[in-house]
Amino acid sequence: MDVRDLPGGARAALEAVLMVLDQPATATELAAGLNLTVAVVEQLLAELQREYSGYTVKAPDMDDASDAGFSASPRGFELRNIAGGWRIYSRADFAEIVGRFVLEGQTARLTQAALETLAVIAYRQPVSRARVSAIRGVNVDSVVRTLTQRGLIEDSGHDPESGAILYRTTSYFLERMGIGSVAELPQLSPHLPGLEGIAEFYDADRM
Repeated sequence: MDVRDLPGGARAALEAVLMVLDQPATATELAAGLNLTVAVVEQLLAELQREYSGYTVKAPDMDDASDAGFSASPRGFELRNIAGGWRIYSRADFAEIVGRFVLEGQTARLTQAALETLAVIAYRQPVSRARVSAIRGVNVDSVVRTLTQRGLIEDSGHDPESGAILYRTTSYFLERMGIGSVAELPQLSPHLPGLEGIAEFYDADRM
């Protein structure tokens, strides 16, 4: 089947796929599924992203769709390139409104202990449970299991010296954080005056 023969053509076909994705997909993956070139899919993604943000093209042909168009109201959703792939999300401006339609208990929140453990792993990865426990001052075995079950962290191999399992964050973590890589995590040093040497301390005492 040639998606260009469907109602709305390749653009509508791509949009239909994006609407049902439960995790980000790369332009290459989308192109393979739609039997289109990566270049065409990338251009279509850019057009949809612009349209959802309030800029609608009027060009009759995809090849002519560039800067021609007119302003329109932004949609309640947006197309983001996060964690190495594309997916449609509700716009952050409407988070409070959308939250009203989420049933109580439908999305279980992480506990404070889980959030603290996740933060340590995110900034110190790859890191062992023993090291995380040492940093937090409490046993984190059950919390690590919870974070693993939630798909936020994963096994990253073993420590060459101790043989302990090392953990790192997953692409799902990046997606939930709305960032493309852990390098985009905010720097902690500006918020921790007097702890400029903390990294060296941890490295010297790593387990």
